[in-house]
Amino acid sequence: MPLDTPVVDIDLAAFTADPYPVLASMRKNTPVCFVPQLRATLLTRHEDVVECEKNVAVFSSEQPGGLMNVLMGENMMRKDGAQHVIERRQAMPALSPRAVKQVWKQQFEYHTDKVIESLRSKTRCDLVADFAMPVSAHALRCITGLMNMTPHQLDTCSQNIIDGISNYAGHQSIEDRCKESTSFIDQCIDEMLAPGSDLSSESLLQVLVAAGQPMTSIRSNIKLAISGGQNEPRDAIAGCVWALLNHPQQLAAVLQGGASWRQVFEEYARWISPIGMSPRRIAKPYTSGDASFTPEGRAF
Repeated sequence: MPLDTPVVDIDLAAFTADPYPVLASMRKNTPVCFVPQLRATLLTRHEDVVECEKNVAVFSSEQPGGLMNVLMGENMMRKDGAQHVIERRQAMPALSPRAVKQVWKQQFEYHTDKVIESLRSKTRCDLVADFAMPVSAHALRCITGLMNMTPHQLDTCSQNIIDGISNYAGHQSIEDRCKESTSFIDQCIDEMLAPGSDLSSESLLQVLVAAGQPMTSIRSNIKLAISGGQNEPRDAIAGCVWALLNHPQQLAAVLQGGASWRQVFEEYARWISPIGMSPRRIAKPYTSGDASFTPEGRAF
């Protein structure tokens, strides 16, 4: 644990159910603190995160024994410097704004129209499960190239991976579900790489293969795309609608052309940001304010 840093114990079950009251207290009273139950130091203030996030010489993304590497494989998010840049550039032909505009936009609209059409006969529906989830999942199926996964399978795999890589309490059932999902994704990758699968040449899977990325990295980067590429768009879609329904004046402004849907998304993403934490490994001794960090510790 870091030296000279306040220790804050938490009720892990209560923190999992609703972390915000505890985080607010930390931010006010102990903005940098060590939490034994997480075996990590938490940085809870924006200015501290900004200071440390880009200091990869100290707060390294490389975590050989971290949950993400163990359960998903070493992906670009767990690499620093040149290694990260190389894999990020290899993925860009599938993920760039130009690709979204020229390749994916039409497919997104097609699948979204299909989802909307499927809801016309319903008298009521669940905004997340019946609309936002399949819209997000269809988009991710297209981008990754894993068209052999159903929206429900992709959504389930995404949630199981997220649960697994944040399973700092070590629950075996959570780890097992994560491993089942990563194995299933590997099977889907193998199917789409087989001759005659009709894998899109613009898909993330194909562009990584064409770039000559090692297969182990391809698998882990596809899992990375699924882990963060489903739940966040899904929740942003549903969240934007929820926000407008709870602020009728803003909804009226959008419907009357006074604000665009892009502005709705950008404001919602600013207001309720999707990223809660990203673990880093302490690579060398470091002091920030009153907190001293020792090598091989973990910080959030």
